[in-house]
Amino acid sequence: MDDARETTLATIRRYVQDAGVEWEPGLRGGEVVVTLPGEKKLKTVVSLIAGPVDLAASAFVIRHADENREEFHRFLLRRNLRMRGVAYALDESGDVFVTGRVPAAAVDAQLLDQLLGGILAAADDHFNELLVIGFITSMRKEWAWRVSRGESLLNLEAFRSILERPGDPPPPAP
Repeated sequence: MDDARETTLATIRRYVQDAGVEWEPGLRGGEVVVTLPGEKKLKTVVSLIAGPVDLAASAFVIRHADENREEFHRFLLRRNLRMRGVAYALDESGDVFVTGRVPAAAVDAQLLDQLLGGILAAADDHFNELLVIGFITSMRKEWAWRVSRGESLLNLEAFRSILERPGDPPPPAP
């Protein structure tokens, strides 16, 4: 591996260790895989690949929408206009990723903090909205199935206001 790539990797490793971020070496040459905790999306796994001239970053956000694809894609494209240094992208299956690319020479702790913060915000901040736009029918079926069997609704509580039907159990006490 060349000196520029090694320097970038050393900077990344130092940053994630100092920040207390979970990470591991990736399977590809020059790759570090970072796991960021979220609020709406439980975690975001980010691939950082140090190349000879740049650092590429990508993270899976959500699978392709089951429904309302045009609205789903429009939402993503509108969000792209507001994001700095990162953008939503689709793979060949239509699954959504957030990606970024920065010059290797610019990689330092501050840039990594901004890059990873931008990726986490893109993956986590609007995750629930993307679920509602692209998967509301499945969510309604899941809610009804859980209610009919007395199963836990805990991971669907954030959506209670749009999924709840008359006669459903009340929300858990705080």
